[in-house]
Amino acid sequence: MTAATLQDPNSQPLTTLDRCDRCGAQAYLRIELAGGSELLFCAHHSREHEQQIRSIAVSVHDQTRELGPRSPAGHR
Repeated sequence: MTAATLQDPNSQPLTTLDRCDRCGAQAYLRIELAGGSELLFCAHHSREHEQQIRSIAVSVHDQTRELGPRSPAGHR
């Protein structure tokens, strides 16, 4: 997500027990929906679904920066 992402200062930090709702990897992004429910995403799926997330999120808690800089595509 980018700097324009809405950050919720009252949101609890994500832990290693929080898992991506899409694939089960460690979650680094929590989005709150208008009805009060939330979705968790790993960094990969938060990037893949960024446009959809922006359109439905009321607030976002983004910890993807904890992963450090991304390497170029295709390199590990």
